[in-house]
Amino acid sequence: MKSKRPSGSRNLITIGWREWIQLPDLGIGALQAKIDSGARTSALHASGLHYAESEGRSFVHFCVHSSRKPDSVDYHCRAEVLEFRRIRSSNGSVEERPVIATSLILLGHQWPIELTLTNRELMGFRMLLGRQAIRNRFLIDSGRSFYSPRLTSGPGNRGRDAAGPSLTPAEGAFPPAIQPRLDTEL
Repeated sequence: MKSKRPSGSRNLITIGWREWIQLPDLGIGALQAKIDSGARTSALHASGLHYAESEGRSFVHFCVHSSRKPDSVDYHCRAEVLEFRRIRSSNGSVEERPVIATSLILLGHQWPIELTLTNRELMGFRMLLGRQAIRNRFLIDSGRSFYSPRLTSGPGNRGRDAAGPSLTPAEGAFPPAIQPRLDTEL
């Protein structure tokens, strides 16, 4: 018996329950993300959050470690804070988190997403990709991992403070309401 595609699925691309992603606006060239259709919002592990005001806008400076391994790459990032949101985690606790906008690349496709910054130190994945970020773009194959090729973090993929050019968003890539402000002055 032939299986049917869910109604409205069009020709969506299939992804696994975990995938390699990139966050080029933040200078992050390789990061494993867990795809979580049970989570509404995407979350990124961030440490050393420091807030600053510039020209009436709020910014957050933070560090992202590419993995839990001791030799993981550290990305030093800066983004405009869109708002603070109360998020209920899977264990039921509520935390107020900063929300930023950035672009995400998965399987060669790039689009804008919102994500929250939080401490995911004890979690297996540094990034959780929630259903808002993948809605109407992908179908999840819960029995398979990594439809995307393995990405590596190397020179030029280490973020803004490393040698090599900074990765910046394409002009007009975001709707005006979530256009990120990623100025290079700290």
